[in-house]
Order: sequence, then structure tokens, then C-alpha cells
Amino acid sequence: MPRAGLSTAAVVDHALELVDAQGQSALTLAAVAARAGVATPSLYKHVSGGLPELRRLIAVRTTEELTEHLAAAVLGLARDEAVRALLAAYADYALTYPRRYAALPQAPEPDAELQAAAERLVRVLFAVLRGYGLEGSEAVHAVRTLRAVAHGYASLTTAGAFQLAEGTDTTLERLTGVLVEGFAGWPGAKAP
Repeated sequence: MPRAGLSTAAVVDHALELVDAQGQSALTLAAVAARAGVATPSLYKHVSGGLPELRRLIAVRTTEELTEHLAAAVLGLARDEAVRALLAAYADYALTYPRRYAALPQAPEPDAELQAAAERLVRVLFAVLRGYGLEGSEAVHAVRTLRAVAHGYASLTTAGAFQLAEGTDTTLERLTGVLVEGFAGWPGAKAP
């Protein structure tokens, strides 16, 4: 019988706390069980596929969290303001949860739940760029560009790659400025 209060979602919560505190390399079923206050075999009642299943659930959760964070940031905004808000929110999530962000898959695996979560994330990106009037392949290229910039900045920042004295907030502001100017002049973009 499953322990009262322990559920699949609670197991993922404990796993994410562990990842946040110690990184992906510390993620073991034994460590998660210790956080949950149960014996390791008890986790299989909630995560039947063991550690691979737990890693998959973490990937789904982090993708969903990032999607929710971005969607909330851009709600009601369009064009340049939406792009600025999205890039700031993306960086904020990565900097707030750097080890969790590292668990975010960059290419969805052949898993229906993870693919659905990734598609919801991509839909937010398309929605942000809708104000530029981009359609078809130009919209796809623009979304890829937006994602590359967001992930590149987040990955480099969380890895500590920016060691020069100037603040990274200014770098993000400049990068965003270049990007919104580029989207305004993107092939097929419509004037506001």
C-alpha cells in the first residue's frame, strides 16, 4: 500500500529538490527515497520504471514549468514587448533553477507526454512572434532563432561563461534589442 501523502507528483517534487540542491549526478532512487522518508522499493509504487522513468517525469515537469513561466510573462503582450518579456522570463527561470534547467531536454524524446509538453512550449514561442505577422516557414525560422537565443544565453549564463566585469543584464538587454530589430525586418514581417 502506498505511503499516505506520497504520490508520483510528490516523488518528482523530492527529486527536483535533490537536483536543485546537488545536481543531476546526485539523482538516485535511494537519495529520493531518503528525502521522501521511505525505503527505496516504495518508490516503485509511484515510479514503476525506476530512475529512467523519474528522469522522464523530471523532463516533463521542467518543460511544463518553463512553459507556464514564459506564458505568464508574455500574457497580453505583443511584438517587441512580448519578445523582451519572454527572453527575460527564460533567463529568469534558468538562473533561478540552473540545475533543473540543465535537466530540460533540448530535443524531445520519443515519448508522448514529453512531446506534448515540448509542443506546448513551442506554441508559446509561436504566439510571441504572431504579432510580427510571420507565417509558414518564416515563422518556423523565427521561432528557431528565438529559441536559440534564449537557450544560448541561459546556458552560457548558468554555466558561468560570462566572466567579464560588465553585467549580464545589460548583455541580455542588448541581445534582445538586436533580436527585436531583426524580427521587425524579418522576411514576411508586417508593420505594427
